[in-house]
Amino acid sequence: MRKKGRILLLDDDELIISMLSRALRKEGYETQLLHSSEMAVEKIIAWQPDMMFLDIELGEELDGLDILRMLQAERINFPVVMLTGDDSSDSAIKALRYGASDYLHKPFNVEEVKIVVDRILKNSRMQDEIDYLKRAQVEKNGQPFIGESAAIIQLLDDARKIATAGVSSILITGKSGTGKEVLARNLHHWRFAEQQGFETVPFIAINCTALPENLIEGELFGHVKGAFTDAKSDKKGVFELANGGTLLLDEIGDMRPDLQGKLLRVLEERTVRRVGGKVDLPIDVTIIASTNRDLKKLVAEGLFREDLYYRLSSFFINIPPLCERETDVIRLTEYFLQKFAQKYSKKQVKTLAKEAEELMLEYLWPGNVRELRNVIERCVVMESAPVLGVECLPLDIGGRKADSIERRKKFQILLPEEGISLEEVEREYLQLALERTNNNMTKAAKLLKVSYDVFRYQAKKYNLL
Repeated sequence: MRKKGRILLLDDDELIISMLSRALRKEGYETQLLHSSEMAVEKIIAWQPDMMFLDIELGEELDGLDILRMLQAERINFPVVMLTGDDSSDSAIKALRYGASDYLHKPFNVEEVKIVVDRILKNSRMQDEIDYLKRAQVEKNGQPFIGESAAIIQLLDDARKIATAGVSSILITGKSGTGKEVLARNLHHWRFAEQQGFETVPFIAINCTALPENLIEGELFGHVKGAFTDAKSDKKGVFELANGGTLLLDEIGDMRPDLQGKLLRVLEERTVRRVGGKVDLPIDVTIIASTNRDLKKLVAEGLFREDLYYRLSSFFINIPPLCERETDVIRLTEYFLQKFAQKYSKKQVKTLAKEAEELMLEYLWPGNVRELRNVIERCVVMESAPVLGVECLPLDIGGRKADSIERRKKFQILLPEEGISLEEVEREYLQLALERTNNNMTKAAKLLKVSYDVFRYQAKKYNLL
């Protein structure tokens, strides 16, 4: 018979959980029994239950609430039903605050248990289906722009307003790997999602540096038959192909000056003329330009047209680098873990170990979200444990700074009872500031709110340079 689900039971009363296990097995569930809190969290994670019954009063060093908190800290998210013999319900209510799904008073009725299990697992499966549909919708519309930092919340709010207003051109700036194309696809979705037949609305992306010099003009504007030697027939350019939808011009800062002038004409007149043609073709396309370069600087150097810059930058969105939005690192990690666990059929992979998370928060991510995505994909492919540890991280993340994490674990801001020398405290903070800023003394000095000269003197004093 196909098992209806995996249920783990942890209670020091062997009689109660044996009786409960027999009743659940008769209903078609697979059960696992634990009688002690010893190594309980490790065993629970290893077995991967669909739900769990957990006694609050285990009568040991760790009680049920301790184990529940530890599971929450490890981000192990399956339903937990607490068992309690406390008539006051105080401890059970506390467990609900800690994330338990429900609680049962001892002695309980077996029929009541069956009803609770059926309800909770149905809700859990329904949530799994909702999550699946959300993932399917994401695949259809493209990757969502993930972030919970104040900067990203504000950015997304502004971006939605710009998209739904129906503006004709948008400029996105940001360092490589910050997610400029992802944001562009989201802008496209917000702009056209309510439109009937949205699935057929074109989104075309072209990299202004990826095409050879002799081909890019024809790709952008199209050409008529005979316009040049190889023009055997008429060809539409990307402006025409994107008509009625969105065209993303990536790396706009590297566009040739002569093409910049033609682009400005398209933006102003909303028409396009094919290479070798004599007819101006009307277009209705949202043009999104993106770049990782400083366009203002390029304008000052005469490498980018000033009139085009001001035309594009009327609606301007800058994506901050990942190192400036630390709170998004773990949220992005969770997203990519789920994405790649699904892609590579490794549903057992659930989360990162705390030590690995701390190292990722310390790392500066020069490659931004793209680098983080690649790191998590590699971790999921190479490892199969439910909790991925430091060992799966690349050396420049997991190796170079592991000693920093170990020191921070034992280093307390509170004064230890046995005392600590002021010099030791000072040296520790200097060292951590250097590590957090990749040995940039100017930034390290700012972190500790001292002048560069004072920081340099103190760092030399403790042989940190």
